[in-house]
Amino acid sequence: MGGDTTALAAKAATATIPIVFAGGTDPLRSGLVTSLQRPGGNITGVSTLLVETEAKRLGLLRELRPNATTTVVLVNPDISFAEIQVSDIQTAAHSIREEITVLNASTVRDIDQAFAKLVQMHADALLVASDPFFFTRTAQLVVLAARHVIPTMYSRREFTVAGGLMSYGASQTDAYRLLGVYAARILKGEKPGDLPIQLPTKYELVINVSTARVLGVEIPPTLLARADELIE
Repeated sequence: MGGDTTALAAKAATATIPIVFAGGTDPLRSGLVTSLQRPGGNITGVSTLLVETEAKRLGLLRELRPNATTTVVLVNPDISFAEIQVSDIQTAAHSIREEITVLNASTVRDIDQAFAKLVQMHADALLVASDPFFFTRTAQLVVLAARHVIPTMYSRREFTVAGGLMSYGASQTDAYRLLGVYAARILKGEKPGDLPIQLPTKYELVINVSTARVLGVEIPPTLLARADELIE
């Protein structure tokens, strides 16, 4: 099963049926488990720590747009970890002396309205926070960012493949592979609570250089050199 909110709901619903989750935040922080090594009970899974790497994404966006004066962060306020996201991003922004504006969006219409505000603000850069709802709106977000010529950082490679400018996050392929391995081990008789929570071992910086050319954005050589994948 996937998602922190869904996993928390499943945990509240049953203490006997095995639960294997794929989450985007620290499961200790969210209250899913009390130990990473031995989660106990009927639950285990994989966390991609997407929420905990928002600060890294903001830093990369700053590196891309060092002279930006208006950086916007798009957040879904309806998710359980929204406050954690905003707090982490604001702390990171303060540490690098970055001024940010947080805009909320939890519906398709909200996203359209947020981009309208971005245009009014003459935003220089956008960070789309990690969120399951935003994952389902990949095409809408990428098209709007291109239409309004806003350099945007995302949390998953899928956004960049779809035409987004840049993404940084844990490998989703690795995460889902591990989920399959754990599901198989549980079906063979192992207890979920004895299987350690798996954390990311690989992070991917993906840059769409074709999108950069369309947006008129020059990617710093330091970012190009560190990229795990360049999409032409």
